[in-house]
Amino acid sequence: MIMRATLAATLIATAGSSHASPVDPGGTWLTEDGRARIRLERCGATLEQICGYIVWMQNPTDAKGQPFRDEFNPDPAKRSRLLLGHQLILGLQPTPEGHFEGQIYNAENGKSYSVSVWRDVSESLKVRGCMLSVFCATQVWTQATNALPQQLLGMTGDTNGPRADKEWAPQPKLKTSSTAKAAR
Repeated sequence: MIMRATLAATLIATAGSSHASPVDPGGTWLTEDGRARIRLERCGATLEQICGYIVWMQNPTDAKGQPFRDEFNPDPAKRSRLLLGHQLILGLQPTPEGHFEGQIYNAENGKSYSVSVWRDVSESLKVRGCMLSVFCATQVWTQATNALPQQLLGMTGDTNGPRADKEWAPQPKLKTSSTAKAAR
């Protein structure tokens, strides 16, 4: 009798919640075409958003042996940055459906698109990109648990790690007057 009441209470409580909690997509993912590995991690001031960085490329250099750069970026200041290590997923926010949505940047044409990511199973990530909210395509990325030669393994912002765009980079904590007095 107690078990039935507990089960009924649980079913009522879960039926009342109209949205799923998003499953954290954090980790390193191999793109569907196998050309890159993308590391997803928490970002933003409150670490409630998701950002993504290219940490490995199958072909990181052009025909002349020079590293690929972000030459089509609409911001001239970013056109000289290396593609390996740059941020391409920008501050995805959790949704009531259990996804994370925001923008993804395509360095091949310098444009940003709407994107939604979610996990149905632990070892894969679904990535749905849309142009004009009408033309959409979904890819399945697989989790990468090993490291490859030339893969960036450092923390974001470190020498051997990817680099966050300014608006998503962790901000240094400022010392308050009470902290400064305590340090003396």
